[in-house]
Amino acid sequence: MRLDNPAGVTAPAGPYSHVARVDAGGATLLFLAGQIAVGDDGAIVGEGDMAAQARHIFGVVRGILAAHGAGFADVAHIRTFVTDLGLLPEYGTVRRELFPGTPPASTTVEVSRLFRAGALLEVEVTAAVRR
Repeated sequence: MRLDNPAGVTAPAGPYSHVARVDAGGATLLFLAGQIAVGDDGAIVGEGDMAAQARHIFGVVRGILAAHGAGFADVAHIRTFVTDLGLLPEYGTVRRELFPGTPPASTTVEVSRLFRAGALLEVEVTAAVRR
């Protein structure tokens, strides 16, 4: 197993690694840590705007996946934590743009708040990449 923070991707919003990479058999499993919409300046991106936060988060996810030779087509599971299920349609619109066709497996959980004020959602991703 290898932990890392790919160059060119916004640094994690805390003292953790963006991804755990596990090589198993003929595949590599990528376990992406929960991502929130934090910009390079440390501020929440798109405060109050679910779609803007989702786009930012999936931009970071795209960069992490690409650094490991993967893309959205390799995503097996998405776990989403949202602070307001009423905003889920906005998030869903962004996800459908990025995952056309059959979507990956997913879990969505409503939480009272996330660890950063202004964050509306946090997204974890698991991907499988053939070597």
